Amino acid sequence: MQKDTNCAYCMEGELVEKFGIKICELKASKVYLFKEQSHEGRVIVAHKNHVSELVELNEEERNDFFADIDRVAKALHAAFHPDKVNYGAYGDTGRHLHFHLVPKYKDGYEWGTVFAMNPEKIFLEEEKYNELIDRIKAQLS
Repeated sequence: MQKDTNCAYCMEGELVEKFGIKICELKASKVYLFKEQSHEGRVIVAHKNHVSELVELNEEERNDFFADIDRVAKALHAAFHPDKVNYGAYGDTGRHLHFHLVPKYKDGYEWGTVFAMNPEKIFLEEEKYNELIDRIKAQLS
């Protein structure tokens, strides 16, 4: 497995804990709850290997990664019943392939607009983070 010692997704620990809490690992990815929860249930699905672009994956790796994204999206729909899930893949500075899955709600924050990368509005107590993680895990099993 390819790793970069400066990459939060590769090294986890303190680096990833600044913004996320690991939920689980799937076939091709690691899933994290995004600590900023302006959009209840927002997660990150990061590829297990340190790759920057989809074009770096072969067909099987790409299909496995998108199957994981699909599985997580279905879990979010079942757990939180959003009106829409937005998908964002950036990585201009953190060059590790990952997608933000952002549940959007018609009566919620930023409905009808592009989600903010880190609005820094809603952070939760550990108990509430654990509750969200449990809801997601229950749908992933």
